[in-house]
Amino acid sequence: MRRIYLDYAATTPCDPLVIKAMEPYFFEKFGNPSSIHTEGQEAKGAIEEARERLAVFLGAKPEEIIFTSGGTESNNFAIEGVAYAQEKKGNHIITTSIEHHAITEPCKFLEKRGFKITYVGVDKYGLVSPSDIKKAITDKTILVSVMHANNEIGAIQPIAQIGKIAKDSGIYFHTDAVQTVGHIPTNVNDLNVDLLSLSAHKFYGPKGVGALYVRKGTRIERFLHGGDQEKGRRASTHNTPGIVGLSKAIELCQDKMKDEAKFQTGLRDRLIKEIKEKISDVYLNGHPQQRLPNNVNFSIKYIEGESILLNLDMLGIAASTGSACTSSSLEPSHVLLAIGLSHEIAHGSLRITLGRWTKESDIDYLLEHLPKVVEKLRRMSPLYEKK
Repeated sequence: MRRIYLDYAATTPCDPLVIKAMEPYFFEKFGNPSSIHTEGQEAKGAIEEARERLAVFLGAKPEEIIFTSGGTESNNFAIEGVAYAQEKKGNHIITTSIEHHAITEPCKFLEKRGFKITYVGVDKYGLVSPSDIKKAITDKTILVSVMHANNEIGAIQPIAQIGKIAKDSGIYFHTDAVQTVGHIPTNVNDLNVDLLSLSAHKFYGPKGVGALYVRKGTRIERFLHGGDQEKGRRASTHNTPGIVGLSKAIELCQDKMKDEAKFQTGLRDRLIKEIKEKISDVYLNGHPQQRLPNNVNFSIKYIEGESILLNLDMLGIAASTGSACTSSSLEPSHVLLAIGLSHEIAHGSLRITLGRWTKESDIDYLLEHLPKVVEKLRRMSPLYEKK
């Protein structure tokens, strides 16, 4: 059966060129980068080259890059690391109601330990107002964390404006850029951020590796204790093949990002237009234009999103209802509830995300079969009968 992958926001396949770049570091160049012998120094050299390439991509300095195991660790490191480093200055952190659980969970953890967390709301498009962030600031605020773009509905936040507010107030600013690095511009100076999280598997690199950008001068406590890797900021033997893969993935994105964004935006807009035309009672979630080039998220009334996914999967189409990290939860998306949807409508969400290997014919196939799946499920739905 033909398989069509439309869940790139959950994870991306490794680009073959990334795999090729990683291969030597599993056997031929396998040394521990902390060792002083030739094999170790060869691995260390590859890591430093990767650090420099990522820094150039982000508009940062190499020494501001800390390699991690991925987005979740980077987010936890940023939130908890700043909180404990700034504890004597204040105990208040500002974030939003639509953050990934890799932000909200460490915030909840800190709340149990005496920190105060303000969750700023968003509008119906999932956008946070910079003025609301400004209003939430107190003399105890030590950190603001706002995601660059939402992983479920694709809404791109006004990060540069929020960053300026934080900077003018003398407060550190962090952004979770897991969904944006490699897809839209993420220059840390243009964004006015002090910390930025990223994960390689979201931009055609390997799983299990990511990075945290920390602007020079930012006070942050180390998150993992042990060895003195990453200049004492993050203990653990380096994942050399993964870091090399991340670097190669970034190099490819540097070359391809602009053209890919243009092509995916065309497919995205076609999907938005034709799904609305072919299916009744559907609602686009997120801003019509201020959204990621590859993200489409609809709520489809009278049926559940999980039923749509199962039926699409049987037809060879992989999509999702939202974040892969909460796919086993029976609760509706906290993001969709935050933008004002009812529980009933939020349960009927469908997220379609495009990527490097998505073709026009894949969209043709989806548009041919999705209306049939919706019609079939609505015939079985008691909610639709009551309409």
